[in-house]
Amino acid sequence: MDSLSLPRLMVSAPHKSSGKTTVMLGLAGYLTRQGERVTCFKKGPDYIDPMWHALASGRESYNLDPWLMGQDGCRDSFIRNGRNGTLALIEGNHGLHDGLSLDGSDSSAGVAALLEAPVLLVIDARKMNRGAAAIVMGMQAMQPQVTIAGVILNRVRSRRHGEKQKLAIETFCRVPVLGSIPEDSQLAIAERHLGLTTVGETAEAASFIDEAADQVAHYCDMPAIRALFALAPPVRSYPDKHVSIRSEARVRIGVFRDAAFCFYYPDNLRALEENGAELVYIDSMHDRSIPDVHGLYLGGGFPESFFFELGSNRELMLEVSRRVESDMPLYAECGGLIWLSRSGTYGGKTFFLAGILPFDIGFQPRPAGHGYLNLRSSTQSPWFEHGAEVRAHEFHYSSPLSGSGGCDWQFDVIRGRGVTGQHDGIMYRNLFASYAHLHAQGNPQWAKRFTDLAAEWKARNPLEK
Repeated sequence: MDSLSLPRLMVSAPHKSSGKTTVMLGLAGYLTRQGERVTCFKKGPDYIDPMWHALASGRESYNLDPWLMGQDGCRDSFIRNGRNGTLALIEGNHGLHDGLSLDGSDSSAGVAALLEAPVLLVIDARKMNRGAAAIVMGMQAMQPQVTIAGVILNRVRSRRHGEKQKLAIETFCRVPVLGSIPEDSQLAIAERHLGLTTVGETAEAASFIDEAADQVAHYCDMPAIRALFALAPPVRSYPDKHVSIRSEARVRIGVFRDAAFCFYYPDNLRALEENGAELVYIDSMHDRSIPDVHGLYLGGGFPESFFFELGSNRELMLEVSRRVESDMPLYAECGGLIWLSRSGTYGGKTFFLAGILPFDIGFQPRPAGHGYLNLRSSTQSPWFEHGAEVRAHEFHYSSPLSGSGGCDWQFDVIRGRGVTGQHDGIMYRNLFASYAHLHAQGNPQWAKRFTDLAAEWKARNPLEK
């Protein structure tokens, strides 16, 4: 076992919507400008924040979610992905101490404690003065205890307002205030029904990150913040375990990846590669045929925003249907399930879709399913063992309006919504489609099963593309 120096820092807040994502992007952008190789992480299951992280740092961003991945999975992913950078920057989710478990082990504080990462706390300074110190003291005292190494005051009304809070925090909490960002700094990312807008949907995304970096550098003590990374002790690392070993490619898997389908955990894509897959990317709106592949992966995203363009590409939909009928393995999550359905009704208009699944999809103003999923496999299939329990995440405003009867289901829903409220994971031939987003770290057999199915299809169809 070796010790690995991995300078790291978590950016968190007492509660959500405090401005931590903007500060995170500003820090990542600024430090990258300074020549650092910043590897970003996001605590939690979401996809959109990591897209912004990747734009700010120029490097892939990874999720850390104890509920989905387990603590060992989080630690392994952090070391494996962080070791190739000079700095690791982690964004918490919700409030520092928010989580499902009473002991806080699955909170952002739990992740900071697991990784022994110091915390930079971003406080929404509005509607407080010296009481800001009480907020920091509560964050310090709450279990699991973490090292709050610095504070940034955000949305400060005036210099006097900021000075009152700074004096109180540094006097009573013994924590330095390393930045004071004015309320009128005009840094905000538009929110939508799944958190932040995606990078692809936000005009001038790179300009926003540049401005965030400028603002953070102007209003914060960047040398002092940079020094916080060094407070983290070395981590214990098993060298072989935390190095990616990609098998020689034995199959090719086509991955729908474009503006409509952009939700993929990087660890999932790498797990496929490590199990012998060469990934071939497909544009669902512009590619008219399937390339030379042996399996298909349709991830999540916002297909409803592109129903007209998707529905207009009938050639691709017919080609995928033909591949499904040939028993080519196809794995679809959320947005992929929608694309495979008969139709989608959104914004008062109905659009014809691939027609492979017997669903007519509708959308509602409030989430149909939102949060963590507990699933239990009720049948044996090539994808999952009978009796297997799977942890996943869902966030969808859509659900079938009709057509969910008579389907073959993989899972009974123990917690969450899934497709029907009782079932999730529809199976047809070697197709599996679900509202569940699972993570390969918490489901280590998933990638091997997928690539094995693709290899079997390849052996049965030697003359097929």
